[in-house]
Amino acid sequence: MIKDTIAAIATAMTASGIGIIRISGEEAFEIIDRIYRGRKKEKKLSNEKTHTIHYGYIIDGEETIDEVLVLLMRGPHSYTGEDTVEIDCHGGVYVMKRILETVIKYGARPAEPGEFTKRAFLNGRLDLSQAEAVIDVIQSKNEYALKSSVSQLKGSVLEKISEIRKEILYHTAFIETALDDPEHISIDGYGEELQVTVEKLLEAIRRLLDSADNGRIIKEGIQTVIVGKPNAGKSSLLNVLAGKERAIVTDIEGTTRDILEEHIQINGISLNIIDTAGIRDTEDVVEKIGVDKAKDYAKEADLIIYVVDASRALDENDEQILSMIREKQALILLNKSDLETVVTKELLQQYTEKPMIEISAKQEHGIEEVEQTLKNMFFEGKVSFNDEVYITNIRQKTALQNAYDSLEKVIGSIETNMPEDFYSIDLMDAYEALGSITGETIGEDLVNEIFSKFCMGK
Repeated sequence: MIKDTIAAIATAMTASGIGIIRISGEEAFEIIDRIYRGRKKEKKLSNEKTHTIHYGYIIDGEETIDEVLVLLMRGPHSYTGEDTVEIDCHGGVYVMKRILETVIKYGARPAEPGEFTKRAFLNGRLDLSQAEAVIDVIQSKNEYALKSSVSQLKGSVLEKISEIRKEILYHTAFIETALDDPEHISIDGYGEELQVTVEKLLEAIRRLLDSADNGRIIKEGIQTVIVGKPNAGKSSLLNVLAGKERAIVTDIEGTTRDILEEHIQINGISLNIIDTAGIRDTEDVVEKIGVDKAKDYAKEADLIIYVVDASRALDENDEQILSMIREKQALILLNKSDLETVVTKELLQQYTEKPMIEISAKQEHGIEEVEQTLKNMFFEGKVSFNDEVYITNIRQKTALQNAYDSLEKVIGSIETNMPEDFYSIDLMDAYEALGSITGETIGEDLVNEIFSKFCMGK
């Protein structure tokens, strides 16, 4: 059982309108009594009702440190499930540090990174998937990432995993009971019934695993690489999408030799865009390095934006690029539509069926269509967070894959007529793997590692 009381600054360490110092643990109310003085000096906050706010001062002996509001939350109805006090003070760096030092002086200890959320998990206020969603909410970079994280915080992953584990546990218990009492419980033909159930569970887990790629995109952004021949307008496109002069643009071929990266928000989704050197055969050693880098980044990309100079005929360099994008998610932009063009959609459709848009990066024509097409390509025009669960965490994805592998072994055992105790062994392995997602079957070391990645004060 957790005994000590912890404290930390819960807001950013910078000059701001307000700062919050959070205290949690058995002695939270005793500590605030020692350092708080209201307008009625005899007032003790430990005697006040939970979920009330009180105006007064933080003091250290006879010294008044700051004018504050103090929020009281008695356990278990608090974020951590413990008695919790939050001090709202002026948002200066020095005053926040001074109040925290006073809180520690009068009985608390400094909290470790993520320790408040860790206590919420250990006290049963959150499962592990919800706890991990807390940091995802804080780090959300776009609208979809925030909605997905809030959905997980509400327990969407917990609910789905609990349903699967409940089904596994039922069949495991039945098998174990039947093996212990074969005179009264028969398991003849049970393998066929179990196989139907396991196949349904495999389908449910597969759906969650399939969501992981979209989940990563929602959370981290779409890894996007812009490719094309030199002077096709790649850097101009990057500048338009970024809304600023991020890349140098000239009429000289081969201006971009190194890699430029930019994080861009489009229609609520995040694109991590990389502008690369123009792809062509070259004897220039430095330019060749840039071309090789462009090809390497394209191999790892979620999306390739292929910028075609529609005012110039296709050549062997275009053929090389078209070959590169054949197996990739790609969008083709026919740039320089403001000039007389020789490359058309009809011509390119002889080589590929990738979506195509005519644009002018210079005139900024067609950019809105580009943005909407990018959104549609990944989310079919919309993302529903009401009934769909997205896995955005590699730890959770790994656990799901382990559970999936164990359930496949159950199918294998059934099909090869193995003894029933083989079924229960692999069923329990799947049960344990899924339990690690919610934190029900996880070791202390891994718990500590997960919460150590949280920010201080959370």
